[in-house]
Amino acid sequence: MLITPAFAQAGAGGDANSMLMSLLPFALIFVIMYFLILRPQQKKVRDHADLVKNIRRGDTIVTSGGLVGKVTKVVDDDQVEFEISDGVRVRQMRQMISGVRAKGEPAKGEAKDEASAS
Repeated sequence: MLITPAFAQAGAGGDANSMLMSLLPFALIFVIMYFLILRPQQKKVRDHADLVKNIRRGDTIVTSGGLVGKVTKVVDDDQVEFEISDGVRVRQMRQMISGVRAKGEPAKGEAKDEASAS
């Protein structure tokens, strides 16, 4: 009644160009989120995994709970033992270590391995 037949006919057909233009903002939002959120988070996770993997005896570490101590023994791939005070040793899961403050000396066996590798 109020719409002329020409306007009604133009709305019925789906144009591929208009569909592409309607999906473009969603693709643009995904690209922006990838570069601003996902990539930095993946880099942070990778850096933390490298930090945790390279912990050795003598390193001063900080746990996620705030304890600071010196690593006395690397138990296995999942746990380390560190000393928080004289005679007070604690076992900690490696993933719960948030940082390494000071790198220690390599163990006697590790020093020979590193010298032969270089």
